[in-house]
Amino acid sequence: MSSLAFPQLLRQARTALLLLLLATLVLGLAYPLAVLGVGRLVPGRADGQIVSAGGREVGSAIVGQAFEGEQWFTPRPSAAGDGYDPLASGASNLGPENPDLLASVAERRAAAAAADGTAPADVASDALTASGSGLDPDVSPQYAQQQVARVAAARGLGEQQVADLVAAHVRGRSLGFLGEPRVNVLELNLALQALRP
Repeated sequence: MSSLAFPQLLRQARTALLLLLLATLVLGLAYPLAVLGVGRLVPGRADGQIVSAGGREVGSAIVGQAFEGEQWFTPRPSAAGDGYDPLASGASNLGPENPDLLASVAERRAAAAAADGTAPADVASDALTASGSGLDPDVSPQYAQQQVARVAAARGLGEQQVADLVAAHVRGRSLGFLGEPRVNVLELNLALQALRP
């Protein structure tokens, strides 16, 4: 190695170390702190949108959970772990022609039709398939309306009263054009608890 090459090598090493330090400060410290700060400016959004009722935390508005029993609106099926497991979020990854998926859809169609008193051909599509995360907190207005008669009967409420509650909880598309109209199941079930026969 010539004597001219060694100082050049040291200069390049120093430049590389300075760039590494700068990148670490900007991308490893400043950027994460900026994102955290922006998240804190919108109340409740950066903390999982925890929902409280009766002075205790009952769930998250953005993470689906199971509701057991005829008296509750039920969410989409979940493929996350044993169902609605936020530590195992994910889809089944089965293709549309996979025999296991087709059998699962047929089972879910029969179960939803029987539970909600709906013709099998009229069962809402989100009652048949799990979401990509397995933790979808929302259902379509069609699926929520499909469950009205079952829930009303189990709670001794009028169907119109429960249907009006569902209609009041329908959220439109985000920004007016993103996504589809939806109903948050946790929020709907909390509102349902307040209804009296």
